[in-house]
Amino acid sequence: MMEKDTKKYLSNNQVADILGISKRSLVRFDKDLLSSKIKRKKGFIPFELLKDLPQFKLMADSVWSQEYKTTPKKIYKSIEIFAGAGGLALGLDKAGFESILLNDFDKDSCATLSRNRNWHVEHDDVTNLSFKKYKGEVDLLSGGFPCQAFSYAGNKRGFEDTRGTLFFEFARAAKECKPKVLVGENVRGLLSHEKGQTLETICNVIEELGYDLVDPRVLKAMFYQVPQKRERLFLVGIRKDLKAKELFKYPDPYHRIMTMRDALKKGELYSTNVPKSHGAKYPEHKRKILELVPQGGYWRDLPDEYQREYMGQSYHLGGGKTGMARRLSWDDPSLTLTCAPAQKQTERCHPNQTRPLTVREYARIQTFPDNWEFQGSMSSQYKQIGNAVPVNLGYAMGRALIRLLNDIS
Repeated sequence: MMEKDTKKYLSNNQVADILGISKRSLVRFDKDLLSSKIKRKKGFIPFELLKDLPQFKLMADSVWSQEYKTTPKKIYKSIEIFAGAGGLALGLDKAGFESILLNDFDKDSCATLSRNRNWHVEHDDVTNLSFKKYKGEVDLLSGGFPCQAFSYAGNKRGFEDTRGTLFFEFARAAKECKPKVLVGENVRGLLSHEKGQTLETICNVIEELGYDLVDPRVLKAMFYQVPQKRERLFLVGIRKDLKAKELFKYPDPYHRIMTMRDALKKGELYSTNVPKSHGAKYPEHKRKILELVPQGGYWRDLPDEYQREYMGQSYHLGGGKTGMARRLSWDDPSLTLTCAPAQKQTERCHPNQTRPLTVREYARIQTFPDNWEFQGSMSSQYKQIGNAVPVNLGYAMGRALIRLLNDIS
């Protein structure tokens, strides 16, 4: 069931995000509801008018509470490559996996992993690592391999054709240690990369290695207790000898959408307000312009003279460019975090203070715990957090993987 407070009203932006439609389409959708006698509130839609739509029924009928109780029947061991600052690793850890190896090429990310957990962390180029010694010991191999184009020089478009890419290293790790389950995660853009040929090749390789591929799915983090609109594509492969492809089920959504208020204020997600921390700053001229942007607004909400000044030549180009001069809203999830909160193309301004989000605010939006200490320079910390899989999304996927392993063990 959805909570009592969300049964009253949902913001227009939240409704559009849940329905997967544009704000413009929502205006047309909302006009169809105007004849209702239910009390209205500017900028919000009564939940009573939405409850029978499929997307909202899915949230209302979710079995999240049962899935949340998932615990491992025995110890399940995992390896993760391209681990970054540990968003997915921490989520899997919370679900019950025991990590036996984490690898990344970035020294600050590895320092972050080592600082926070007594994990076996290898700071090295993955091409230098052998995974043969782990054969027979690994239940799960995971990794967010970068999306790279393949040469397609060969006709097979299989394992050998991916040489020289980091996906090849992920596939090599699987070939050498033969885990029961593979999980690859990537950006949504992988679906259309090279007109779909890249994903086709990846799927072919997973099959070639002896794994049944579950239908790839894009998961929206905001449905899994993450106050952010980030989307990640997940690929799940199950070793064919286990004959368990039909047993895997992606996690059900949480019963409500978390917002910036949930991220930064004391409440359901965190027991305290966000702790103070260092953060980037705007130049004074830019700060004065952003002062004029209302909560939830962006460059088009500026007076025309400031629009022209701020956007320059982009003012005359098509497209919304909704990330520019963007101020976040307390009542909505954050836009997808980038590697730097003050870049002109992807502003992430605090809801009511005219400044970029701090490092700890960034971390909370990615659902890292407040005691997770990031290492390296401030810019490196932003980059580590911005590139991470949200912890709670990893946790939800981790529970789904634990349920699968419980069923086949």
